Amino acid sequence: MSLMRLLRHIATTRWSTRRHFPPAVRDAIEQAIGGCEAHHGGEIRFVVETAFDVPELWRGLSTRQRALQLFGQFGVWDTAHNNGVLIYVLMADHAVEIIADRGIAARVAVGEWNSVCRQMEQHYREGRFRDGSIAGVQGVGALLGRHFPGRRHSDNELPDQPVLL
Repeated sequence: MSLMRLLRHIATTRWSTRRHFPPAVRDAIEQAIGGCEAHHGGEIRFVVETAFDVPELWRGLSTRQRALQLFGQFGVWDTAHNNGVLIYVLMADHAVEIIADRGIAARVAVGEWNSVCRQMEQHYREGRFRDGSIAGVQGVGALLGRHFPGRRHSDNELPDQPVLL
């Protein structure tokens, strides 16, 4: 466990997360998800976590490992067509991870997901949380639209509202 990471996680507060993701930003993310899901056969879930607790840091939990945990916890894997995608933001580490279910991951290269993550992180570094979040949703939507064009089903299986942890 790095001392700098520990201090970042202790210093990052829920208040700061809510300040960067106020209701207007969360509404914009929800609208972006709903809008782009109308044009592809995927389901997008957006989760923002403030920081890890000390035991998670002590165990060396990575952002990717936590994203995988939340992928299961929020049932992103549990869609009829294995078409769920999780966009996970960890505020304390200024990190973004994208986890795609097997139906999608088999067609989209890891580098394409990573490119969307880096674009979001750049926006966030510059304090543009709304723009970064919308760019991320649209980036994921573009990848899904390219590999899974058209809406394959009418049910919205995953909620479009972002989650703040």
